[in-house]
Amino acid sequence: MIGKRIGKRYEIIRVIGDGGMSRVYLAHDMILDRDVAIKVLHYDFANEEELKKRFRREALSATSLTHPHIVNIFDVGQEDEHHYLVMEYIAGKTLKEYIHTHGALTPEHAVSIMQQLVSAISHAHHNGIIHRDIKPQNVLMNSEDEVKITDFGIAMALDSTVHTKTNSVIGTVHYLSPEQARGGMATKRSDIYSLGIVFYELLTGQLPFSAETAVAIALKHLQEETPSVRKKFPEIPQSVENVILKATAKDANYRYTTTDEMYEDLLTVFSPERANEDKFALPFDDDRTVAIPAVKDVPVVEDIEDTVNIAPAAVEVTSPPKKKKKWPFVLAGSVVLLAMIAIVLFIMLKPKEIIVPTVVGVEELAAIEILEKEGFVIDERIEETSDDYLAGQVTRTVPDAGKKRKEGDGVKLFISTGKDKMKLNDYTGRNFEATERFLKGYGFKPIEAVEVYADEPKGTIIDQQPEADTMVIPEETDLIFTVSKGKELQSLEDLRGMTKKQLEDYADSTGFTIHIVGEEESDTVEKGRVISQKPAKGTKMDKGGRVDVVVSKGEATKPVKLLVKMLTIPYEVVEEQTPDDEFEPDPEVGNEAESETETATELERVPQKIQIYIQDRNHTMNDAYEEFEITEDTTRKITIELEDGERGGYKILRDQKVIEEDQFNYKDLD
Repeated sequence: MIGKRIGKRYEIIRVIGDGGMSRVYLAHDMILDRDVAIKVLHYDFANEEELKKRFRREALSATSLTHPHIVNIFDVGQEDEHHYLVMEYIAGKTLKEYIHTHGALTPEHAVSIMQQLVSAISHAHHNGIIHRDIKPQNVLMNSEDEVKITDFGIAMALDSTVHTKTNSVIGTVHYLSPEQARGGMATKRSDIYSLGIVFYELLTGQLPFSAETAVAIALKHLQEETPSVRKKFPEIPQSVENVILKATAKDANYRYTTTDEMYEDLLTVFSPERANEDKFALPFDDDRTVAIPAVKDVPVVEDIEDTVNIAPAAVEVTSPPKKKKKWPFVLAGSVVLLAMIAIVLFIMLKPKEIIVPTVVGVEELAAIEILEKEGFVIDERIEETSDDYLAGQVTRTVPDAGKKRKEGDGVKLFISTGKDKMKLNDYTGRNFEATERFLKGYGFKPIEAVEVYADEPKGTIIDQQPEADTMVIPEETDLIFTVSKGKELQSLEDLRGMTKKQLEDYADSTGFTIHIVGEEESDTVEKGRVISQKPAKGTKMDKGGRVDVVVSKGEATKPVKLLVKMLTIPYEVVEEQTPDDEFEPDPEVGNEAESETETATELERVPQKIQIYIQDRNHTMNDAYEEFEITEDTTRKITIELEDGERGGYKILRDQKVIEEDQFNYKDLD
């Protein structure tokens, strides 16, 4: 059934338990998105309409039980011929497994567990429900030592019809009360007896009664007193042992009247006032008539811890002797003779009884041959999955091996189709970790993940082997998922100092998209080269990722101061002197002659070459700023530009001679 969905909502994951009458699966409720436990019954419901109705009625009544130490039943249903219960899933182990692991528990620990169990059974009794099959196998335990009891109502439902037909009862023989072993009806005090046996097992790690056959164990429940736990472990208080002795009294009248009374007793077993308590003893009644059961045809069972059918022991009751008379012997002889004749005729005419042979594990054709050789007819062939038997082998028969049946009766064969297979879903597009956790519940081998770079988000399944819709046996299947590592990442290099051409080449080789988002002045980075980048060097990026850079505009422009100066350049007049003997003023000419002389001198002025040199941020003294000739005084304007930290000045040459110069600092300028 693994991988199938029943009830249109419960997806079967794996087997988590097996019993005599049922198999328990872990399943997932697809509607409420939670894990549940589903118990599928093995019992043959064929042609048992009344049983079906009663099972559903009893199971539904168990759904009304709401208690912290009772496993909740969520749903009851039928899928084909399978009847099932949907229950709360408890992650942990059974109390039986816990006892096997830890052995005898301390009195305090055992009492704590019993208080939880008794309170749960008490709640059921108050709701009119008798469990009938209390045993550690039906108690689940979580990691915090909290227990929850399960299987309410199932044994009752099954027993109600089966008992009327086969005169047998259903139960687990190690925990069966004497009245149930006799074939009587189970009562609330029958549950109390079973609780007492469980208490004994918790304290000792062993069962009080054991034997090779179910009936032999049942007889011990009928005839032998419960062994003393203090004989094995003297440190156990007498008050604790008394709870067991009272709960397991052979006569139900001497047990606890109610589970409430037993619970109250458990609450006080360690109180100081009960420290010196006497051992519990039954009242002596010598006049009581005791029926001792006689055992016949004791069968050997394969697993006497399972819930099984147990035939009640026959009871022989002796009568007081009467006075002998002669005539009855004559009559008796005649009756005996007639009876013998009738028996001979009956034996001759009745069909021969034969025993169903063991064919479990035998290949189908060989099993049919064995059964037909013994005188049976193959009534029906039913296929079912099996974890224990290979395909084609017999998993079980109805009736079971060892049962007596008449020659010619039919036998139903159940044939293995191998282990449960499940159909793989399409898991592509799902998250690997979540899918792995889910599939582990099916019992797959460790799932292999092959990681590759892809455009899908990291952790996404992009391929699977085997493919979807393949039928597989989980524990024999190697499941391989190809999982995305996300887009391929590259480490970003240091782009600082690169030119625009270098950036373009880098973008082409890596697939990155590079954007120049700004320009800044820089005293250290040459104009046109990268100053900074975002993300930083070494960042892991997807192919096609964006990188922003800032490029240098060159050195920053410094503040400039201007000096504008008006320069007056004088013309140097040079007068020629005439010797005394060569020139004598004519007295007659007088002032008029002198005026004419001055005019002649002015007309004869020689041009003088002027050179102006400037030292500033744009000029040096190596090259003349301006050159020209003058014949008279001349005015010129010069502009000197200085940046912070620079020195400046100017120089004027006239006919190669410096006639004026000046020097000053940047700070000297206003």
